Amino acid sequence: MPTVMTHAVVPLALGLALGRQRISPRLLAAGALAAMLPDADVVAFKLGIAYADDFGHRGASHSFAFAAALAALGALAAPWLRAPRWRAAWWLFLCAASHPLLDALTDGGLGVALYWPWSDARIFAPWRPIEVSPIGARFFSMRGLEVLWSEARWVVLPALSLGIVGALLRKLTRTPAPEPAR
Repeated sequence: MPTVMTHAVVPLALGLALGRQRISPRLLAAGALAAMLPDADVVAFKLGIAYADDFGHRGASHSFAFAAALAALGALAAPWLRAPRWRAAWWLFLCAASHPLLDALTDGGLGVALYWPWSDARIFAPWRPIEVSPIGARFFSMRGLEVLWSEARWVVLPALSLGIVGALLRKLTRTPAPEPAR
């Protein structure tokens, strides 16, 4: 998996590109949390649930069904998120779904249960350039630094570049307010 912080980069970059008019700060924060939430499944290790089980790491919480459940919660919370229901739902779905899609691009682990509950197959993308992050204290090692560099190169820099380009395009295409009549 990419590190949990890297998962938040995708919604933050998209939010930068789209701007506050479309993605409120609350919706942006909820999207960042939705992008990180699937990795809460590491608690399964402490509960004795095996990695390969449906509710193990990269299992059910890494599925489109989980992203859809978060989208439904987003639609319910839309007034608090200061967004139309459809936008809150789609935003949270995209942010949550970005997590397993990024994990599928890593070079380790068992793959992601993207289609759970319809299939328990764990899948990877055909191209896997991101180095898988070690879980736990092993992250604080040279291997952890290698992973951070891999994530910077394959996720953070491209996402932020797209976010900045989107923000610049948004500013360049903004129609100026008409001058008041005299």
